[in-house]
Amino acid sequence: MPAGSRRATISTIRAMNVAAIADPSQALAVLVSGGLDSAVLLGEALHDRPAVYPIYVRAGSAWEAVEMRCLRRFLEEVAVPALRPLTILDQPSADLYGRHWSLTGRDVPGAETPDEAVYLPGRNVLLLSKAILWCHLNAVPHLALAPLAANPFADATPEFFVAYQSAVNMAVGGRVQLLWPYLHLDKTEVIKRGRGLPLQHTFSCLRPQNDRHCGDCNKCAERQRAFAAANVPDPTEYEP
Repeated sequence: MPAGSRRATISTIRAMNVAAIADPSQALAVLVSGGLDSAVLLGEALHDRPAVYPIYVRAGSAWEAVEMRCLRRFLEEVAVPALRPLTILDQPSADLYGRHWSLTGRDVPGAETPDEAVYLPGRNVLLLSKAILWCHLNAVPHLALAPLAANPFADATPEFFVAYQSAVNMAVGGRVQLLWPYLHLDKTEVIKRGRGLPLQHTFSCLRPQNDRHCGDCNKCAERQRAFAAANVPDPTEYEP
């Protein structure tokens, strides 16, 4: 495809994305991780959509047990008629990642490491494949996820989302549309949008200790900085 045509296509899809985000009439699935960003996205969607389906993809990460407990507590706290039961999809990654820190919990990126240090190869490829197919099979037209503006990875760009949704839809004759409404925001702005939500039940730690945030990893540091920058009290329980 010529570069000009490709840019026009991406521009058109972005416009469609904005229109779909603003359309409150249809059901929406939200890819949730238990973290701040997807939790706030789901909380906002509950005020706008007639039905919201949270989807969690279980990949075998070291933090999943704690993350799942937090996610269930969050869903209990925000329960309204529009909230549908949590769907859990299994997409094991051990056969791909081997002894990676995300699976073992050892030598995780520390507080001073850059965002690039937490890269998980093809993570959105894995998470979205089953989630899009689930939406297709259950007649849910929109699937939202919450990458932010600072995300440096190639599988969190409009170009990737456009191409990937097209490929999966082509495979099954589907029409599921991916939405990425926070791609222009940073975590500080997301926290401000989440005022009033039970953010104490969100989880974003690479090495949980005694069911608490460790306070020392890349994600804990990012979380602490964002709450401070948002001038919002951090409700997180960190391991002493």
